Amino acid sequence: KCAGHPEYRHCPGVETTTGPLGQGLGNSVGMAVAERFLAAHFNKPGFDLVSHRVIALCGDGDIMEGVGMEAASLAGHLKLSNLTWVYDANKITIDGGTDLCFSEDVAGRFEASGWHVVTATDANDVDHLDSCMQEAFGHELPTLVIVPSRIGYGSPNKENTSGAHGAPLGEEEIRLTKEALGCDPSQSFHVPSEVKDAMTQKALEQGAATENAWNEMFERYRAEWPAEAGQWDDIQAGRLPEGFDAELPTYAADAGSIASRKASGVALQSAAAAVPWMVGGSADLAGSNQTLLKGEDAQSAETPGGRNVFFGIREHVMASIANGMALSGLRPFVSTFLVFSDYCRSVHRLSAMMGLPVIYVYTHDSIGVGEDGPTHQPIEHVASLRSIPGLTVIRPADANETTEAWRSALARTDGPTALILSRQGLPTMDPDAVASATGVHRGAYVLCETKGGDPQIILMGTGSEVSLCMEAAEKLERDGRRVRVVSMPSWEMFETQDAAYRESVLPASCRCRVAIEAGATFGWERYVGLDGRVIGRDDFGASAPATQLFQEFGITADAILNAVSEIE
Repeated sequence: KCAGHPEYRHCPGVETTTGPLGQGLGNSVGMAVAERFLAAHFNKPGFDLVSHRVIALCGDGDIMEGVGMEAASLAGHLKLSNLTWVYDANKITIDGGTDLCFSEDVAGRFEASGWHVVTATDANDVDHLDSCMQEAFGHELPTLVIVPSRIGYGSPNKENTSGAHGAPLGEEEIRLTKEALGCDPSQSFHVPSEVKDAMTQKALEQGAATENAWNEMFERYRAEWPAEAGQWDDIQAGRLPEGFDAELPTYAADAGSIASRKASGVALQSAAAAVPWMVGGSADLAGSNQTLLKGEDAQSAETPGGRNVFFGIREHVMASIANGMALSGLRPFVSTFLVFSDYCRSVHRLSAMMGLPVIYVYTHDSIGVGEDGPTHQPIEHVASLRSIPGLTVIRPADANETTEAWRSALARTDGPTALILSRQGLPTMDPDAVASATGVHRGAYVLCETKGGDPQIILMGTGSEVSLCMEAAEKLERDGRRVRVVSMPSWEMFETQDAAYRESVLPASCRCRVAIEAGATFGWERYVGLDGRVIGRDDFGASAPATQLFQEFGITADAILNAVSEIE
């Protein structure tokens, strides 16, 4: 965001981004895609509202990292001419020189990926570096500017060594370095007045003039294109259009069995129709993930306004690119199978750390994947995602809960959401027989319970296993037991509720509790207590039809009944 005008995410000039080892490069690709997208949708004759460039500064580690190569590959394919990477090629890492592990032709690799490559003479040759940047800015392809440099420049003992990479130079070496560079060693953090004056003139006076000219242009734009200007205001403020969720679907009991990934796809189409700056796609699984926006172009050099991004089999950079899109004001969604969320894990942390409203759509959520076998059957993944601070995980139990999960994810502006969705069909619960699915927004809610007093037994679950709780509850009720079924799609949302609400859902007086989830049991102890039981899977799956696997591994209504008997 612009420091002078924090309400704006865009100002004329250059955008910057950062991230650990290569992820910032993915961010930069997302920002470059977003710039092209916004220009395609908002620029009009005589109004270049969006025309900024994206520059990423990277080092040897970024170039080595796989995610950096994923980013370069897709950027070259998309011909992102508005993207420049400046590669600080000092050839030093923490362990020593890069020749220990890295000897490839970087320029050749990038050229083969569809990039233009410029090599500067030396980091200290400012005039030549300026000409290199001008060449990059004028090229029709993304450009890598390779800048040979000397780490620890001026240090008599540590220049061009790993000693200047991961630790301070030390007081004595700093003194020697200042003397070698002709600086006064008695001064620290000193900026000469001529430097300060020059930067003040360029950064403040020239910047202010440019910004004022842009603001004046935008007021004229608003007068001629009021609808577009209104959308622009919403994007900059992080708002969604009024009534964005008005057409989200609801389902009656006779809707039958619907996979939550299918219900998610319907909700996504409705939301995207209401929010024109929703952009996203899948890592080569759009059909399975139900994330292809109907009637929309693919994102490409020829169609920069396209809303369908085909990321290819590049899960890690897909998530990084989404962060860059979100930084630029778009509302991105990305998708793959839940088992592949491991590739995106480090990016989830950054989404959460930066408070970016990225929506991760993860389908094929359990051993219900069936014949795909244990390599594709997530076990520990939901628990792993729940452990990330700031990431909201929602695993809906049926089609109506899936709609509410999307409504919640879209409404969230301060962090990412992971939607955990089934491959197999889930029975649609009768809205007239159970509590409203709007309870999803509180993370957990009383779905149904027998009358006659406080519950003797609480059964709780998420996703496909909520229907097993319902089945077990019916049997227990026939035996005269007072049973409460709690749908608990989001632990994170439940934990934000006040203590009174949490107690109303899970009263401390009821110690006979059983939780069931087709995945790792880790973490459920906090909700079932010392006396409770957790039914799940703490080993890997197997290759067989989903119904057979659930039966074989004891994720059944009968297992719930047995667990209740053990507690009592």
